[in-house]
Amino acid sequence: MKRRNFLILGSALGLFSYLKLKKSDDFEVAFKNVKPTIEAVQGHMFPQNSKLPLSLQTSLFMYETMSHPSFDKDIRVFVLEGASELEKRHDNHFTSLAAQEKEIALRAYEETNYGSAWLSQIMTLTLEAHFSDPIYGVNKNEKYWDEVGAYGGLPRPKQRYIGTIDV
Repeated sequence: MKRRNFLILGSALGLFSYLKLKKSDDFEVAFKNVKPTIEAVQGHMFPQNSKLPLSLQTSLFMYETMSHPSFDKDIRVFVLEGASELEKRHDNHFTSLAAQEKEIALRAYEETNYGSAWLSQIMTLTLEAHFSDPIYGVNKNEKYWDEVGAYGGLPRPKQRYIGTIDV
């Protein structure tokens, strides 16, 4: 790709996230559409029989974090589009694939630069939820901290800094 085309494309992509989700309502609807896919990926990364099983509150924490006005809009759009892309690659049936098929699908997605970056972002957001302060509802009774021999930072929050929203 010629340098000029690259610069034009890069500039256009930088504006894309601001044009795509104009209102927080748009994000809420878009997140609800991809939530099953994100939860399926998280559930595959953190199966119930593992040392750090997926919490039922993880996607809620993720939604609350991503919908906060200070959250990076580019990452917000990237997470939504990555989940949509994963579903499209599997004719909108990724969530219904068996565990071994999901493993194959995710490994193939990981082989792409985009997919690798998206899976890394999902892993980061999931771990942020797991190791958040118990006040946010995911790390109840400090179970994730205990599993890795860690403890929370001090001072601990006395109230939630992100809202409580039911998705």
